[in-house]
Amino acid sequence: MSNNPDTYLLYEYMEKVPFTVRYKFELDSPVDAALLKNAADEAIKRFPYFSVKVGLDEGQNYTLEHNDEPLAVIPEKDKKLVLGSEEVNGHLAAITYRDNCIWFNISHSLCGAVGALFWIKATLYLYMTKKYGDIEPPVDIRLPGTPVPDEELAFPDAEKLPDNEPIARYTAGHCNIALGRFLKYLFNPFAKDNYYYQIKIPAKEFMDYAHKIDGSPNTVLTAMMYKVITGIIKEKKNTFIGARISADYRKDIGAAASYRDFVRFVHIRYDWSLRDAPISKLNLIARGEIIKQNQPELSYERFKNLDKAHKGIDSQPDLRSKKKYASKNSTFRSDPRAAYVISYVGKVDWGSMDKHFKGVYTITDGDLMFELNATRDSFYLTFQLIDKDRKPLDTFCKVLESEGIPYKVSERYTRYMPAIKLPK
Repeated sequence: MSNNPDTYLLYEYMEKVPFTVRYKFELDSPVDAALLKNAADEAIKRFPYFSVKVGLDEGQNYTLEHNDEPLAVIPEKDKKLVLGSEEVNGHLAAITYRDNCIWFNISHSLCGAVGALFWIKATLYLYMTKKYGDIEPPVDIRLPGTPVPDEELAFPDAEKLPDNEPIARYTAGHCNIALGRFLKYLFNPFAKDNYYYQIKIPAKEFMDYAHKIDGSPNTVLTAMMYKVITGIIKEKKNTFIGARISADYRKDIGAAASYRDFVRFVHIRYDWSLRDAPISKLNLIARGEIIKQNQPELSYERFKNLDKAHKGIDSQPDLRSKKKYASKNSTFRSDPRAAYVISYVGKVDWGSMDKHFKGVYTITDGDLMFELNATRDSFYLTFQLIDKDRKPLDTFCKVLESEGIPYKVSERYTRYMPAIKLPK
């Protein structure tokens, strides 16, 4: 038995639900492949927990073994990358590049956004110093030669966390709006090439607007997307519109410095009767739910459920049973369904590297899924859809225009979410 927390999401892996993430950086000049390869080889030495390959022990448990092969740094192609394959030397992470863009591809089992960014920052910093000379580093950069403290590897003991009941919890249940879109994606074998658009918004104008209505990037986007949903989906009797906002809970459970993934969701219910409400009112509803659900007790509960699921997987007799148990007891799939999801990692320190960024985009799985990144000058929004219908995007852009927020939107891109090759 591996007892490595980074293995458990692998049991939930399916071709259509890959649990992989892509971080795309558009730079101000073409990528120098040799320098990038050199930087990647240096940087990965600081992150041994990412330099791994998947094994299968006698008890049919997935294991993560150290991988001595170099991290793959290869040209980006218009097709899915397969992590764990020979093409990427068996690694669960790989770097691709084309023109002025670099993609960091990684299995979500290894980490979430916070953990991945430390590896990404180190790699980009080493690359840029080789290409441009002196660069002011981020204050939290972790370069080769710096130690890996125990706090960075932290995975708390669930039994040591309190069992206190939350003061309040979200009770509205599943939102069935946009369920048809979700099922279309899940069951249609041809719905492979999911799409996304890149939206760039000036940081000053966006934050001035957010401050004016007492909002944050998360709550503003949640409010705006309600307007989008009411503009593209007809009202259905006895239904509501649900939203989810990703919330990092590592501090609540004593793992503030951990690279591991600790995310739960804040859930927001909007009634159809609010369709004519101003963004400011919708924003305050989202803000109120964040305040109400920002309870450490909900974080303890989430982590205890995760720990219970891990122990349940361990107790199964074979790989097939482990996969079946993992899919039926997933903490992610048991969350109340929502019509859309907003994910923002928060303010990230890039040092002076961001002067060479033309765009920073996170690409994930899911429909009507927003991923938001920020630099000092701009917000970069990944608007993700399951098909080529532009109506949700065009409706969102109209909302931005109606609120006086400038933006630039890209052409449509294919996501090409990486698959994972696992031992059988």
